[in-house]
Amino acid sequence: MINAAIVGLGWWGKTLVNSVQGKSDLIRFVAAHTRTRAKVEDFCREKGITFQEDLQAILRDPKVDAVVYAAQHSDRSQQVQTTAAAGKHVFVEKPFALDLKACDAALAAVKKAGVVLGVGYNRRFPPAVVELRARVKDGRLGTIVGATGEANAPGGLTIAKDFWRADPAQAPAGPLTGLGVHVLDTFVDYLGPVDEVYCIGTRRASPHIDDSLSVQMSMRSGVPASFFCSLATAVSYRIAVFGTNGYGEVLRPNFDTFQYIPSAGMPTQGQFKPSEPELVVTKDFDSVKAELEAFAIAIRDKKPHPITHDEIRQITAAFEAIVESTATRKPVKVR
Repeated sequence: MINAAIVGLGWWGKTLVNSVQGKSDLIRFVAAHTRTRAKVEDFCREKGITFQEDLQAILRDPKVDAVVYAAQHSDRSQQVQTTAAAGKHVFVEKPFALDLKACDAALAAVKKAGVVLGVGYNRRFPPAVVELRARVKDGRLGTIVGATGEANAPGGLTIAKDFWRADPAQAPAGPLTGLGVHVLDTFVDYLGPVDEVYCIGTRRASPHIDDSLSVQMSMRSGVPASFFCSLATAVSYRIAVFGTNGYGEVLRPNFDTFQYIPSAGMPTQGQFKPSEPELVVTKDFDSVKAELEAFAIAIRDKKPHPITHDEIRQITAAFEAIVESTATRKPVKVR
């Protein structure tokens, strides 16, 4: 059993704890730290977690194997460096870093310390996403000709002006940091590094944050890809990859269903009618529990985390380019 500490107990930090506490045989939370103790004392007591007044107390505690961070975006690189230097395994929420300089410093610290690094791209783990990945990688979709995705939620409509997620320095390119980065991660996972991006971001309805973003990408492999994300509409998530043998997709609004439509049997001219779909349905899968348990398994078995350092850097490089393109409304090459 991996003993972890949680730093940052806002709504998402509590979600991380609730996903595994008393439910997992691989990882549990034994300590916590957050800025305002009074807001979390009852929660920590209920979950059997010891509250620590400062991070250093957690880093000095020999009973803590790993530290999980659900704090503000701009803090994460330094948190990774500090935690790795203390010899603790470290898991941070997405995005891993807001620019390549911060990313490279954190990755170097982890490599030097020899600790396991986990990143909160939990949307890699649902069975439907895994199934689509397998069919992309093993050639069942044929030659890949394109990919598209979306990630939406209405949180921007009610976000407070003084909440840190409304700060452009913490959430550049609006919905990219909280939502769109998941689709970006999936495309890097499926298709490899991004070569160039062109983006349009706008504020349509949210009072304090840019809420909608359209991203066009070309992958280094030559595959064109695109995604849309918004903080001003109903919850929806979709990934679709198109190949010469057919297309596979994770159906909106969530991750319950994988669908495959084959090209075989379709007419080559005249009126086109889709083939009968193949559906794979998995209900009630907890992707947050899955990502934390994958982190625990990597620590226990002394093996690499499923999200590699190279992929983390590729995602950050594309993220940085998307932010620049959104600001300039010009195509940007990914470094």
